[in-house]
Amino acid sequence: MTDTRCPAAHPDDPTPCDGPAVVTVLDRQNAGADGCEHHAARLLASLEGGRVYALPDAPEGAAIRVFKAADGTRPFAWYEGAPRTEPSQLSNRENRERDAR
Repeated sequence: MTDTRCPAAHPDDPTPCDGPAVVTVLDRQNAGADGCEHHAARLLASLEGGRVYALPDAPEGAAIRVFKAADGTRPFAWYEGAPRTEPSQLSNRENRERDAR
C-alpha cells in the first residue's frame, strides 16, 4: 500500500485503503471509480442504484465481498456523528430488518 488513496475514497473519509483497487463502482449514470474493497463498499453504500464490477486482475470474489459489505454499511459512513433515523440514512440490511418487524 502507498500513502495515496484509491479513487473511490471520499475526501471526507479519513480511513485508509485496505489494499489496491480491485473493483469499479458505477452509479446510475455509469460514472465510476476504481477502489479498494473498503472504500468501494462505502461508496456503493452511499449510492442508489450503484453497481460493482471486479477489475480484471481482482482476487476471486472481490466484487461480491464489496457488495455484501455495502449491504451492511450506512450511507456516508464517515459522518459518524450524524443522526441516523430516516430509511435513507440506514444501511440496506438495517432497512430490511426494520421492515421485517
